[in-house]
Amino acid sequence: MADVKLTIAGRPYDLHCEDGQESQLVQLAAVVDEKARAMPGGTEVRQLLFAALMLADDAQEAKGKIEKSEPQSDSLRAAVALAESREATARDELRAAVSREQAALKQLEMARQNAPASAPSANPSNNRALLQIADRIEALAAKVEQLP
Repeated sequence: MADVKLTIAGRPYDLHCEDGQESQLVQLAAVVDEKARAMPGGTEVRQLLFAALMLADDAQEAKGKIEKSEPQSDSLRAAVALAESREATARDELRAAVSREQAALKQLEMARQNAPASAPSANPSNNRALLQIADRIEALAAKVEQLP
């Protein structure tokens, strides 16, 4: 046990506390002393009474704030969970879209390789469609690479 000497409202007090708790006890005594000194002119007992009442009021206010913030915390937790769920779904959908696009690109590449050598060149609308598909695949691949 540790011994601590405190002064509250001008009166010294000798207290015992667990080892390591001395600084906490000194800080608490300073708060009580500050509240007691805020009520000058009264007796020591009256100063301590008002200090205790002011501290009780502070504690009650803090408790009320905590109770008001708890429902907000629950709402925020639910919103975060929903956002995380939507993010996971979006990632899965994006991966599936990339897979589909890659499969389509492979099919087009195979069809191009299997086409007869004497086949006439592709018409411009096919070339444009192939370019659009390739652009979409590259954009999706870039998005997948950015995923953590």
